[in-house]
Amino acid sequence: MTFSVHGLAVARGIAIGRAVLMASSRVDVAHYFIDASQIEDEIGRVRAGRNAVVDELHRLQHTIAQMGPKEAPHELAALLDVHLMLLQDEELISGVKHWISERLYNAEWALTTQLEVLARQFDDMEDDYLRGRKADLEQVAERILRYMKGVPLPVVPPGGPRRKTQQDLLLEDGMDVPLVMVAHDLSPADMLQFKQSVFAGFVTDVGGRNSHTAIVARSMDIPAVVGARSASQLVRQDDWIIIDGDAGVMIVDPSPIILAEYGFKQRQGELERGRLSRLRHTPAITLDGQKIELLANIELPEDAAAAVKAGAVGVGLFRSEFLFMGRRGALPDEEEQYQAYRRAVEGMEGLPVTIRTVDVGADKPLDDSVRDAAHLNPALGLRAIRWSLADPAMFLTQLRAILRAASHGQVNMLIPMLAHASEIRQTLSLIDFARAELDNRGVAYGPIRIGAMIEIPAAALTLKIFLKYFDFLSIGTNDLIQYTLAIDRADESVAHLYDPLHPAVLRLVAETIAECNAQGKGVSVCGEMAGDTTLTRLLLGLGLRSFSMHPAQILAVKQEVLRVDTTRMAAWAKQVLESEDPSSMVG
Repeated sequence: MTFSVHGLAVARGIAIGRAVLMASSRVDVAHYFIDASQIEDEIGRVRAGRNAVVDELHRLQHTIAQMGPKEAPHELAALLDVHLMLLQDEELISGVKHWISERLYNAEWALTTQLEVLARQFDDMEDDYLRGRKADLEQVAERILRYMKGVPLPVVPPGGPRRKTQQDLLLEDGMDVPLVMVAHDLSPADMLQFKQSVFAGFVTDVGGRNSHTAIVARSMDIPAVVGARSASQLVRQDDWIIIDGDAGVMIVDPSPIILAEYGFKQRQGELERGRLSRLRHTPAITLDGQKIELLANIELPEDAAAAVKAGAVGVGLFRSEFLFMGRRGALPDEEEQYQAYRRAVEGMEGLPVTIRTVDVGADKPLDDSVRDAAHLNPALGLRAIRWSLADPAMFLTQLRAILRAASHGQVNMLIPMLAHASEIRQTLSLIDFARAELDNRGVAYGPIRIGAMIEIPAAALTLKIFLKYFDFLSIGTNDLIQYTLAIDRADESVAHLYDPLHPAVLRLVAETIAECNAQGKGVSVCGEMAGDTTLTRLLLGLGLRSFSMHPAQILAVKQEVLRVDTTRMAAWAKQVLESEDPSSMVG
């Protein structure tokens, strides 16, 4: 039966395909594709995990048999019998083998996927006792996962490598079947793993329009809907799904008429992208002759190729924190970072690269298992430059790597989340110290321009201090909006209050651009506002001449730039700034 689920539209376009559920487990589960040569090894891993749990339960049975009824009630022995029976269930075993062999899922993913399939069957049972066995099935699967992950197994049953691209998709009627991801949530590390995967789109239960998950989705240029509440509970494995990234809707089990309608919309979108691609080599110059700099935001060195292909004139933001994520505490050393930054610099073929020092915390934890639980409000805690200054050894390692990469091309360094003059002085002192360390080692490094992110209202209100110390500024509108309006950008319950056109936000942006222009210092916008074509004319009217965005957005923004006369936009932008309701004038 066809039904739809509404959420927040975060990445435009239409995706049609089979649903792939990313199961949620109390044990963190890695999701990645394997090579065909690894199938038997992955099946063997599940088999070894199951056998280990069987052996553990047999030992428990032996122990229980030697206890009295008060020490080991009959119910506990019966529970062990049920768990052993489930471990031998042929449907569980054959299902796991299917997902590994046919879909090339890794062992943990295959196990949790089959668990979801069987859990649905238990939910449909009329008998209360049989429905209750779903919890036992989940416990059995969790015990296997714990063993595979190396997590110690409980004494009694509880009560309650980099991803590889899949090359051979499941075929239906001789056609490749697109896959769409449905999950409760996706961390930035998850998103990074799926960056060049087979998925045509995704839907999550939680998330806001400007959560990091949404931002990375836009960088992938695939349709996405977040904040869809119970989507992962309503969708079944392999359901046909339509993701409407324009309207923020997921349609499940669509009828042939609906499929045809959305297929037409999908083709129209592809034609529009084809038209935009013709602008790649066209200089970004306004109607009145203003040259506009369109830069790319990237997450990994390999993204440089997409930036060059999109016609970017450089990288305005290399988010270095993605080199640090999902490593279980094993942070990249100087050589690994240097090689990564060097690849990005060389990949840009002589164009400038701006590397932001590590910005972790809040919605970008270092690891899925470390969620800043100790902090009442991670967004206001030890994150970005605060985290770096709290660990000078780690920070110096990164600074040396960036300086060394600058010997291979034009490199700028960008410091995130500064607010205090003392932080500025401490940061610059450490950069000087890093240079001295390289001098002492006789290691080559290059000249760099140093810039600061303006993403805290306190920074925007004390610009003269920043311009005294830095070569350029970059406005991080995502956090600037969040901190100005006291809105958690990852929380869908307040996402409607996240407003880039709020008068206070626009005033801070406008004053930053004006002050930089007055002092002859470079200024760019590297937040999501830069890639929003509905805001391009306004930013140009405010005097912005440098935009940094995801490569997928560059051509659409360039099209807007080519149609604008900035002299006419300046007067209109002033009216927008003076309005009580700027959103009524922009769009």
